[in-house]
Amino acid sequence: MPFADELINGHTARLLTRAIRTALPGADLASLRAAARRLDDLSLRARADLLRDALLTDVPGDYAELARVVRAARDGVPEFGGWLIWPVTGAVATKAVAEGTEVAFDDAMALLADLTGRLTSEFALRVLLCHDLDRALGIIAGWTASPDADVRRLASEGTRPYLPWSIRVPELIARPGATVPVLDALYGDGSEYVRRSVANHLNDLSRDQADLAVATARRWLDAPAPTTGRLVRHGLRTLVKRGHPGALDLLGFAPATLEIDGPVLDRTCVPFGGSVHFTATIRNAGAEDARLAIDYVVHHHKANGSRSNKTFKLTTRTLAPNETITVTREHSFRPLTTRRYHPGPHAIALQINGVTSDRAEFELLAPG
Repeated sequence: MPFADELINGHTARLLTRAIRTALPGADLASLRAAARRLDDLSLRARADLLRDALLTDVPGDYAELARVVRAARDGVPEFGGWLIWPVTGAVATKAVAEGTEVAFDDAMALLADLTGRLTSEFALRVLLCHDLDRALGIIAGWTASPDADVRRLASEGTRPYLPWSIRVPELIARPGATVPVLDALYGDGSEYVRRSVANHLNDLSRDQADLAVATARRWLDAPAPTTGRLVRHGLRTLVKRGHPGALDLLGFAPATLEIDGPVLDRTCVPFGGSVHFTATIRNAGAEDARLAIDYVVHHHKANGSRSNKTFKLTTRTLAPNETITVTREHSFRPLTTRRYHPGPHAIALQINGVTSDRAEFELLAPG
């Protein structure tokens, strides 16, 4: 994942300043110029917010004036795109909500749809969703029929319950079925870009509303497009890792009679930053073919002595009666920015069609 200073930085701020000056000749734009020097040590969203607020300060007047300036920059500056769009769309949404009129709200929605192809308007859309969810969803329903794939994707991505880097929309989480009509309209979309967003949205929905996500996916599979199976598998991936019975059944992973030997580890003491290698043998001891979702679970030792589990994908296989396969994987404990490891007792287990095997224990050694 790129660092914040690679996406929104001084260069981005200067591009934005030049674009606004083109649309607003003679403006001082002191806040934007100052913001360009204050981006260091800020997170990506904080950088976008800083430039958004500077833009709102430097373009006085009502919502209509800001929208006029933004449209003039859009039409007059070829480089008006990329990561400067995040603060611009954020300013548009914030100004519209502050004005509090339906005219400003509807125009802001239209302007976000117009600008989304230049980066994405998904983050700014959250401001309007928080302000008036039902009005926004009514407009978004029309976006699902847009000839522009970027706009159709905005309909799905901008309404995700857990959109990364964005603010939460509490009412979306409180009303989990509110966005299902958007997904229903787009699950068979001709664009992979759009369908990928639909799958990620379904996965977000499954975090809190597993049964609703499975029921929605089941309806889609009853009237599938050629791409629906793949979309559903991606959209239910978290539920499969959790061993959710409904998701497993929908994807054809029925309970199976298995004999499992392992996992067998290549070591019982793993150096900090090192890795552990394991193998396991799986035999279908049943009388029918067994379709298997084979994952493995690492039980991590936490600083307080408890354990946290994380599931990792291994493979999907179908075994004939009495057929045997061997699975193998090397799992690294190299430090990551997204996970902190703690020395102490750990374990690895297989998870097959939601059923967990016996654990193989090992010790992660202290650094040094």
